[in-house]
Amino acid sequence: MDISVSTPLSQPEAPPAQAELTELILRHCPSDGRVDTAVPGLTLFRGSSTQAPVCAMMSATFATMAQGAKRIELSGHSYDYDARHYLISSVDLPMFARVTRASPEQPYLGVAVALDALVIAQLVNEIGDSPRRSTLSELGLAVAEIDDDLRDTVLRLARLVDAPQHIPVLAPIVSRELHYRLLTGALGARLRQVAIQGSHGQQIVRVISWIREHIDQPLHIDELASLASMSRSSLHHHFRALTALSPLQYQKQLRLHEARRLMLVERIDAASAAHRVGYESPSQFNREYRRMFGAPPARDIAGFAAS
Repeated sequence: MDISVSTPLSQPEAPPAQAELTELILRHCPSDGRVDTAVPGLTLFRGSSTQAPVCAMMSATFATMAQGAKRIELSGHSYDYDARHYLISSVDLPMFARVTRASPEQPYLGVAVALDALVIAQLVNEIGDSPRRSTLSELGLAVAEIDDDLRDTVLRLARLVDAPQHIPVLAPIVSRELHYRLLTGALGARLRQVAIQGSHGQQIVRVISWIREHIDQPLHIDELASLASMSRSSLHHHFRALTALSPLQYQKQLRLHEARRLMLVERIDAASAAHRVGYESPSQFNREYRRMFGAPPARDIAGFAAS
């Protein structure tokens, strides 16, 4: 009589490119934190524990992992990615990030590359297959499965950290290839929508840039609509479709992020930080800050100092 013995399935072996990237990040990130490399736009990350969500502004970025997992939360939407997936942000977005799988023995190891709007626009023109101007914008944050070609391109860019003499010539070439593979991949439409001249996405990017450059100034929706060449209702619709926020919500989160940065980096007090980002009412600032970060400004900043 035959007897079948059930054995647990083993974890699939990491692809060679992923294993090499893991070793590279471990060498250049000997302790937890981020390392801004000599390769323009390339950042490496390491973390040995899961965390409470961390608030941050995410610029236009490509990100993936060699090990571990991470969750990005944006206005009620959640995006999980790991070594089998990549994430892109096509515009600057306020978000919460949390490492969801990490340990001292198997730390979270990540890589991020800042996306270059000029390179994207040039490639869109060269590819020549841009979709028609869409009546709808897609959310500027998304996750997709990474393929071997994209993973290999990321690895070749990261290898340049060990060959600094080649960075000036090869980094722009490999980075351009990375942008090309993203544009022709599953999430390419989300990048194209903010690069095509006259598209709704590009019009909203213009508004986002204005808000960021005039962070301390009040918003007038009619002026923003004029800047975007849209009606008020169209502005609200396309802004929310791309960022998951209204213009006013975006400005508020941007102000709170910047105020927090000012208190942490420039060591200024809460009242001065609130004034710098455009708050006229300290009580309103304290109330909105606590709602977003979970603690009033003084206690929140003191917690960072103690950690």
